[in-house]
Amino acid sequence: MVSQKPKVVIIGAGIAGLTAGKKLYTTQNSNELFELCVVEGGNRIGGRIFTTEFCGDRVEMGATWIHGIEGNPIYKIAQEINGFETDEPWDSMGGKVDKKVTITEDGHEVHSSLVNSVSNFFSNLLEFSSDEGDFDGGVGRKIVESLNLEENGGVDKISMGSYLRKGLEFYWGLKKDQENVGIFENWSRKALEEGIFAMFENIHRHYSSTGDLGTLDFNGESEFCNFPGDEITIAKGYSSVVESLASVLPSGLIQLGRKVSKIEWQLENSDGNKPVKLHFSDGSVMYADHVIVTVSLGVLKQGIREDSSLFSPPLPKFKTEAISRLGFGVVDKVFLQLSPTHHDGINFPNMMMVFHQPGSKLKNPKIPLWIRRTTLTHPVYPESRVVVSWFAGEEAMKVETLDDEEIIEGVSTTMSQFIANTKHFKNSIKFSKVLKCKWGTDPLFLGSYTHIAVGSSGDDLDAMAEPLPEEISDDKNSKKSPRLQVLFAGEATSRNYYSTTHGAYLTGLREANRLLEHFQCVDV
Repeated sequence: MVSQKPKVVIIGAGIAGLTAGKKLYTTQNSNELFELCVVEGGNRIGGRIFTTEFCGDRVEMGATWIHGIEGNPIYKIAQEINGFETDEPWDSMGGKVDKKVTITEDGHEVHSSLVNSVSNFFSNLLEFSSDEGDFDGGVGRKIVESLNLEENGGVDKISMGSYLRKGLEFYWGLKKDQENVGIFENWSRKALEEGIFAMFENIHRHYSSTGDLGTLDFNGESEFCNFPGDEITIAKGYSSVVESLASVLPSGLIQLGRKVSKIEWQLENSDGNKPVKLHFSDGSVMYADHVIVTVSLGVLKQGIREDSSLFSPPLPKFKTEAISRLGFGVVDKVFLQLSPTHHDGINFPNMMMVFHQPGSKLKNPKIPLWIRRTTLTHPVYPESRVVVSWFAGEEAMKVETLDDEEIIEGVSTTMSQFIANTKHFKNSIKFSKVLKCKWGTDPLFLGSYTHIAVGSSGDDLDAMAEPLPEEISDDKNSKKSPRLQVLFAGEATSRNYYSTTHGAYLTGLREANRLLEHFQCVDV
């Protein structure tokens, strides 16, 4: 009797799953050692990488930047496929340009010297939290010491929100003689500086995928690493990277529309004695020896709830506790097309927006609450009539529930208030079409990307990466379970590169190599 080859199933055709699939498939003699397939719950590959078109322009619904080009594997792939060559308009910096204009909600353009003063101090705060050195005679250390005295809970309990707000107090201490100086009508210098500071806080909410910076762990910031070099976009679209990875896999190996509803593992008497049984939403099943789970942390959080039970038996305590403690937020983009009659031949600026703070009586009542914590609105490339705004947390979830007309009306009204007294447009702003992300409510993702929340740590990211069943010390009297039944990949399993596409890519390689080592078929 011919023995069956082991079967490897990868759940999810995002960048982690496709990277693992490519590595396993292209390894010499792999088809003689195991059977391979990739199952994807959606109708496309790419996961949280999704390039599409809107009003004739290429837009990124998900991942936008390559975070550092020196040594970054995503940059290398993009180079190999000529991803930076295109005849179409393209903003290589994805809106991260120096020529930004900062405007208050009542239409006052803020001088760059004031913005830069706050920006530089804010950047220093972030660099200190990332272990990149202190500044201004030890301001970062003094902030942490002050918080330790107030919180009486030690540095382990400090959030980025409390750290940054304490930093603002220190900033004001340096500028005390100027705090009541009037800048614009309804804006003292102190109020304007707080509005600018809050603008940068909200940018960090978008960057870290955190709805509330009070839940983002201060110590966790030092875990995160980027590759050196510029942060750039891909001219041909981020999806060109995942398409390149998938192109080496034969037709039929990736199965779309196959949503896994349950993963049974530790089976003893199953089809061909395979220890894992996958149940799909259409009622079908599939048996496997090894499963690489690449679903998002949001899906895993839902999957460990008592009313969900994605895993049977339930995941061990160390795994569920890590899943529960880590943070997983929502970041959405809204793309809008400027109405032709309101374009006026003048380019929409790369605009950063300063709002009066929540307790102020000077807030413009015409501006909807759901837009008051967005900060960046810019064209997808210079001279484009398509602009993009960023939303995070509760505001992102709110936008996902709004119909197109509400979004168009709300953003049109808000932008008209902002440019009322500026030189950038002669008339009020009007948008005609909208395209929005829905990462928070999409059941295949339930959010955008991972952060280290207060109460969690880099150790939880390591725990996320541990395969199951756990390795148990040799016991001659115990029955050993088959090894590596359930493996985990994806950005939430990367200690230093969580939240990034290169982090997801590297974890896909890691788990593929783990299996190849197990099969002992290559020198990995």
